[in-house]
Amino acid sequence: MLKNVMIRSMCVIASGFALLASSVAAAPPPASLAIPPPVTSPSTAASSASLEPPPGYQPPPKTLERVAQRNAIYIAHREGSIPFSYTDDEGRVFGYSWELCTRIVDAVKTHLKQPSIEVVPVPTTSSSRMMMIESGVADLYCGSSTNTDQRARYVSFSTTYFVAGVKGLVRRDSGIRSVDDLKGRTVVTTAGTTSDAYVKSATARRNIFVNLRTARTHGDAFNEVLNGKADVFVLDDILLKGLLANSAKADAYKLVILDESFGVEPYGLMMRKGDPEFKRIVDDTLSDLYRSGEIERIYDRWFQSAIPPKGMNLDLPMSPELKQLIKTPNDRGI
Repeated sequence: MLKNVMIRSMCVIASGFALLASSVAAAPPPASLAIPPPVTSPSTAASSASLEPPPGYQPPPKTLERVAQRNAIYIAHREGSIPFSYTDDEGRVFGYSWELCTRIVDAVKTHLKQPSIEVVPVPTTSSSRMMMIESGVADLYCGSSTNTDQRARYVSFSTTYFVAGVKGLVRRDSGIRSVDDLKGRTVVTTAGTTSDAYVKSATARRNIFVNLRTARTHGDAFNEVLNGKADVFVLDDILLKGLLANSAKADAYKLVILDESFGVEPYGLMMRKGDPEFKRIVDDTLSDLYRSGEIERIYDRWFQSAIPPKGMNLDLPMSPELKQLIKTPNDRGI
């Protein structure tokens, strides 16, 4: 008898599925119901609720609030990025970017009405600079840093204050005169820079294989080429000029910067993302320097005059690209 009951039940279920299938085929759902609205399950609702800040939560203070509370502003800089930010043997910071940042600090003091705000220099590297800004270790980065769309996902950039070309540094006796000569050669870049992307792009377009590696600092990469451990060091041309100018004359004579450029890069000062009030002060300060013509005097001081600590002169006139950006400033990246 149990067997008969089970058979009848299976027949009823089968008949039900057949009826359901025929009704669906005969009467399709209205267009408005073709894609049902999303249904929030209890687990989804719980996960959404878990994203709500807990009672009493206070968002972290913005940059100006932090500066006002501490009566100090933390400025990240490089130790060997001539002429943007670098240090002498006594640890004093110099440079074009550093001077621009001191003007911004003056504007912050005026805005907060706290003239006693202390400037705290924070040394950093190409690899750690973004982390220091994102984490709040530093409030502003004053060194050479290319404004890219990828980086702008994590930090904000000021309006452009310099435009560099990406080029290669080689030994004079290497026989390398263009990108086409890099086949099978060893190319070194500095960790944390955009140079390796330019090398990969340029060599891929020419179907050239190179041995690409990174060095910790600009100085390390420079010495690899000087000592024959690498064939070419790819970096922004102005930084290569600074390294050459700061090296011994005998060493500088052994090296040469290639004429061919891998690309062009806009520099911006870095700050934390999502802080429009602080960014406005940074951009307004730079725009005031542009409108007044003071930027040209600052530029000449670092690129066409003897600079500390050794009194070298880079003798680099302002480029047409930078002149145009001074007339029409923007913070667009690449």
